[in-house]
Amino acid sequence: MNHSLLAGLFELIDLAELVPASHAAYRPLVRDGLLYFLEGLEPARLDAIVAEQLALPPVIRSALRLVVLFRRCPTLHKLGQVVAHDRRLDPELRERLQELESTGSPTPIGDLDIALRRELGAVANLEIGVWRESVTARPQRGVLKILREGIVDKLHEELAIFAEIGSYLEERRLHYGLPEFDYAGALDSVSRLLANEVRLDHEQRNLDVAGRFYAGSPAVLVPRLFPFCTDSITAMERVDGVKVTESGLTPAGRRRIAETLAGALLAKPLWSRAETGVVFHADPHAGNLHVTQDGRVAILDWALVAEIDKRQREAAIQIIVGAVTLDVERICRALEELGEPLDPEGIKQAVSAAVEQVRRGKFPGIGWLTALLDQLAAGRMLRFPEAVILFRKALLTLSGVIADVSGRAVDRFRGHAVGMV
Repeated sequence: MNHSLLAGLFELIDLAELVPASHAAYRPLVRDGLLYFLEGLEPARLDAIVAEQLALPPVIRSALRLVVLFRRCPTLHKLGQVVAHDRRLDPELRERLQELESTGSPTPIGDLDIALRRELGAVANLEIGVWRESVTARPQRGVLKILREGIVDKLHEELAIFAEIGSYLEERRLHYGLPEFDYAGALDSVSRLLANEVRLDHEQRNLDVAGRFYAGSPAVLVPRLFPFCTDSITAMERVDGVKVTESGLTPAGRRRIAETLAGALLAKPLWSRAETGVVFHADPHAGNLHVTQDGRVAILDWALVAEIDKRQREAAIQIIVGAVTLDVERICRALEELGEPLDPEGIKQAVSAAVEQVRRGKFPGIGWLTALLDQLAAGRMLRFPEAVILFRKALLTLSGVIADVSGRAVDRFRGHAVGMV
């Protein structure tokens, strides 16, 4: 691929439309990182991506171009889903990125039937979309999750690039004089976690654990697995509903759904006293959260989970309690349980500043907590384990969805679960 041709593509993608003004200094770094990523792709695949972009009308906005690009790359597709409800982004860009939350299969139904028969063999009483436990049993509508052809190879190709791009971004960060950040460490952790996206056996285990964990929650639905799953196919009950952000409910109904989301995905696992069997859904974008016809919240796609142990959950709670009581030492002790301290004095200064924000009226909710964790990680004051990094990612995604559902900024949404107090 001609480098100048690829660089010309970025003349069509205006980063000023994509990166918030508050982070304008990072636009050159974003451009360099995306160029490095694309140049690392297999030539024929990159040629197809560039050809598709150049075939789009020149007047198309950058937000749409970005979505078209992200659909061709599994890792970027996931990134788009994560930030699709981040209110720091331009509203048009958020709207476009939310299109990535829903995808359909381009595979003809006949080809799917052949693939299913080859993989599953002769499953008794199974037709496309319908299964019966016995000949006389009522039909059960189901969903079969199948890995698209070539998706594993594409993901592994991209994850190999992720393994290199962290060091490159660190070099460019120094060139642009940007603040220190452990790009390599963060990307390495995310890469290992994203590899689970194509491990359907892992998702099936997570679905089983989640089903038991939420069994006593009448407002929540976790799809039930059917007994003929394989390493390449997940078979589960079909859930009829719409995305929580498109439910068309009244303001009171939307607030109820927002409270259910916060309670189910944050408060319930965080406050659980159980030693095991507690999972945080680590990919709670709106495409995975539906309102069913009977008003329940269905939680879909359990490929990514954050398995936070009891000690770490207690530490997270103590951070919030410390914020409410303006207790700097309590927060610092809790942070030592949540990660590995690298700069104790820097941690204390950052916590003191965060507590001062609370003293001046800042609500110690999701926004306050994630900002503190981000500052500690970016400044390399605290090294977090992978589970906590994934938990932080889930908080970012969930906070945006809750804000869009409830119609207010997440830290102004005073549901007990969001504030965790």
